[in-house]
Amino acid sequence: MEDKPLTKLDPAYVTVMRIQTLLFSLPFVAGALAGEVGNLLFTGAFLVPVVLVFALLAIMVPLRRFNARGYDMGEDRLRVVRGLMFRADTVVPFSRVQHIDVEQGPLERAFGISRLILHTAGTHNASVTLPGLKHEDAVAMREEIRAHVKRETM
Repeated sequence: MEDKPLTKLDPAYVTVMRIQTLLFSLPFVAGALAGEVGNLLFTGAFLVPVVLVFALLAIMVPLRRFNARGYDMGEDRLRVVRGLMFRADTVVPFSRVQHIDVEQGPLERAFGISRLILHTAGTHNASVTLPGLKHEDAVAMREEIRAHVKRETM
């Protein structure tokens, strides 16, 4: 869409995504382990492939997702790019912003990163989320966008 280079997200976002993937994999690994302990399969027949698949997913996918994301904050709009297979390039004009949130889950808080969420007028892409920002940067962006919105409404 535009040729201007994108700003990368905070590298801690990769670690958070990896931990989330590992947490997601725990029930699958526990199920595979239960199958092995219950002697339903010979040792390693199911547990080893499950552990290897989730280890591979936890290492490669978050890094690829991180590299496929970025943003560009202009004077009057925020551009958010994301996606590996299905690429999305979203531009949010500040004039359409209704309100702005900065959110952190427990893992994000532990690593000092946040999600910036812009809620806009309309129904299509009514909210645009930009994850993986350093918390201070997310708060500063929120305040800058808020100031721009306030100027336009006066």
